[in-house]
Amino acid sequence: MFIRAYLRASTKEQDAKRAKNELIAFASDHGHKIAAFYIENESGATLERPKLMQLIDDAHDGDVILVEQIDRLARLNQTDWDTLKQKLSAKRLSVVSKELPTSYMALQQANSSEFMDSVLRAINDMLLDMLAAIARKDYEDRRYRQMQGIARAKAEGKYKGRRKDTEKRKIIASLLTAGHSYSEIQNMAKCSRQLIADVAKERPELIIAH
Repeated sequence: MFIRAYLRASTKEQDAKRAKNELIAFASDHGHKIAAFYIENESGATLERPKLMQLIDDAHDGDVILVEQIDRLARLNQTDWDTLKQKLSAKRLSVVSKELPTSYMALQQANSSEFMDSVLRAINDMLLDMLAAIARKDYEDRRYRQMQGIARAKAEGKYKGRRKDTEKRKIIASLLTAGHSYSEIQNMAKCSRQLIADVAKERPELIIAH
């Protein structure tokens, strides 16, 4: 069994590595070391996360994914959450979160009976679903409040909109013109797939197959 830690922040301005030392200490407290770290700055509301997908691809059957909180793993809608669970289930990957004590059993050697193990896993799966739903609800609530604030600012004539990063958009356009894939552009320009898609949408002649 390998423990693979997943750390995520939504924007480039946020520190995705913030909880790294806490997870190292947490694993140590349970008698384990973390074998690999997967760190990225992407929204938890999308499955388009290269590092998370790499983690799943790299993982061996029965490995553990360690996260600080479930919302680091997912703020997904129900369909995407079901898809992610299927990917995890295909390799029998267990999710361990500091906020979910019932998940800690994945870090322990199996001393309990098969019956108790099944009961604990059922409880943990139910709590995982609940926390994932809460994370999604929190995301939607914050988005709704943000839209309310924007609507109010527009009504008052105070909303200027987000300033576009013109230079980065030029770089992305050049990379698209050169035929680079979205994943390659993400790595080279340090940007989100959404920004690449926005540039491609503004410049249809740049759209290539991905």
